Amino acid sequence: MTAPLTPPPPPNERPSYQGGPVPPPAGAHAVGAASGGSHDPYGTHGEQDGPGMLTEVRQAAVTAVAVALFGGLLGVLWWKLAPSVPLVGEVVNDSWVVYLKDSEGEQAIGVDGTFTLLALAFGALSGVVVFLLRRRGGVPLVVALGAGGLLGSLLAWRLGVWLGPAQDVIAHAKDVGKGVTFSAPLKLGAKGALLAWSLAALVVHLGLTGLFGPRDPEPDPWPAPGQYPSGPSGPYGGKSV
Repeated sequence: MTAPLTPPPPPNERPSYQGGPVPPPAGAHAVGAASGGSHDPYGTHGEQDGPGMLTEVRQAAVTAVAVALFGGLLGVLWWKLAPSVPLVGEVVNDSWVVYLKDSEGEQAIGVDGTFTLLALAFGALSGVVVFLLRRRGGVPLVVALGAGGLLGSLLAWRLGVWLGPAQDVIAHAKDVGKGVTFSAPLKLGAKGALLAWSLAALVVHLGLTGLFGPRDPEPDPWPAPGQYPSGPSGPYGGKSV
């Protein structure tokens, strides 16, 4: 005669917790192995790739200063390449009067056009160079590129005016004599040309970033091998009924 066997507990009942470490859920080790051998059971991510915000701001400040300094070269080229506006001085009623020698000439428009074309070329070039040096981009870098272009345009404008003919046209007319043609001072009539550098730089940089910039990897639609438990074990780590 044998003793009766103890019936197994119902499937819905599990033994109560008696203390000690709680075993990890099924598949936790597999997930950790698939994620590069990390022992973090909660899947905490490490530090993100790329420079921090402080480093990006520092790089953006250096970029803005470097771009603005090239405004000196733009100012020299504008002074050299811009057409001269001819003026003539005359004496009327014992007073000097200065007027345009060619009232229908388009030299003044050419001065603004020269500055605008040079600024567009400098903007496109700066956008390409910044993209090649900093492919990761970022909002601080884009803001610095636009601000540097504006500062460079302001520097070029003031430097060209300073290098050009004298601003006091009456004194200049007296120096050269009555009826003698002389050049008018450089003047930027269309102040909107100061934005040409920034606009060209931003358009070129954003276009290159969209076409050739680094892209985030697409998520894998299929789970890695061993990520989910398989086999006879159930969802609670016990044997399936």
